[in-house]
Amino acid sequence: MNTLALLAGALLFAAPALAQTTAPLTASALAVGDRAPAFKGTDAAGQPVELARLLKKGPVVLYFYRGQWCPYCSKELSQLQDSLAVLTRQGAQVVVVTPETADNIGKTVAKTKATFPIVHDQDFSIMKAYHTAFTVDPATVAKYKGFGVDLQKANGAATEVLPVPATYIIGRDGIIRFAYFNPDYRQRVSVRQVARALGQ
Repeated sequence: MNTLALLAGALLFAAPALAQTTAPLTASALAVGDRAPAFKGTDAAGQPVELARLLKKGPVVLYFYRGQWCPYCSKELSQLQDSLAVLTRQGAQVVVVTPETADNIGKTVAKTKATFPIVHDQDFSIMKAYHTAFTVDPATVAKYKGFGVDLQKANGAATEVLPVPATYIIGRDGIIRFAYFNPDYRQRVSVRQVARALGQ
């Protein structure tokens, strides 16, 4: 009887620990001069994308976007596609990272006519490495659902995580040469600013 009581007590105390969830993610910018975290992924066309290989050819411009449901993201990627030659003429390669599923990336490509590689960051590992990932608060999750946006469904994930739509220029030596990081998702870096930074 005492053994059963002890076991019941142990389970009671263990319950709060079992109920605990993973701590929310918070985003913070990497700085110019930091070494860019290495990453590998697969783009929407099924092609491998690896930072180390890309850097052998030239600098990499790395963008993060939220999803095809975000009009600010679609506008930014459309403008990027329209002015892509401005960056590639300087030897840069553009890579875009998103948490959204491959099907939704297809919708993004249809909307923006994007020809640059877009990588589905399925487990948020690239976003976490670049400190752009954050856990969306419950009030915002509810607001998005009211607009018909289910983040778990959009990203094929069990948690509501998005990136700050940051942009980094990574030099051939793997060092970050330019960083744009603004938690206000309505504010985006222009292609002109990126091109100017590439030329410095």
